[in-house]
Amino acid sequence: MKDLGEIKESLVRCVEQLDEENSLKLAKEVLIEGIDPLYLLDLMNEGMKRVGKLYDCRDYYIADLIMAGLIFRQVLELEEMTDFFHAKYNKKTGKIVIGTVKGDIHDIGKDIFRYMLEANGFDVIDLGVDVSRELFVKNVKKHNPDILALSGVLTSTVDEMREVVNSLREAHLRDKVKIIIGANHLTQEAFRFIGADGFATDASVGAKLCREWMNVGNGQGVEGNG
Repeated sequence: MKDLGEIKESLVRCVEQLDEENSLKLAKEVLIEGIDPLYLLDLMNEGMKRVGKLYDCRDYYIADLIMAGLIFRQVLELEEMTDFFHAKYNKKTGKIVIGTVKGDIHDIGKDIFRYMLEANGFDVIDLGVDVSRELFVKNVKKHNPDILALSGVLTSTVDEMREVVNSLREAHLRDKVKIIIGANHLTQEAFRFIGADGFATDASVGAKLCREWMNVGNGQGVEGNG
């Protein structure tokens, strides 16, 4: 078997190149050899970040992002992965309501984050894209989630995320739910302006923060290292 460094670069490169067949083949091989499924998730996430950068540079298109998301999902659905996460999280970690805020119809980043959350044992209620603040409030009331996750690719979504938080405050729900926001463009300044409890520019980091919140009941805002 190759050393871990070679495995990492090979798999990440296959995901980056949207090589579905070899991505799945290599993922199966390393799982059989005993690689930690959580480490495999990190490798997949690194490949997704490279795809995202190619998209930002306009070398890739939206169809390429969708393809990368499908590869990611197929790896998560491998028998070894599902067996691991079902055994590790036979009891639900927590409940999360997630959605892309109003004015933004991008769902790739949201979907990848959702996959990561589900793999970590969370019960996820996905509201989709272009979600109004009223719908977020309605579903927080309805589902009583532990965490609300707001996604937005466009820089203009910062203001809308702030309005969602304000709407929860007006509905007297703000102190009943942790709020995490996610997008590549987020900064500490934007995070403070929005008034969330945490943020991440990386799906893996965001999932870990949500897990920490459920484990210890308290967390601090963190930025992804994307």
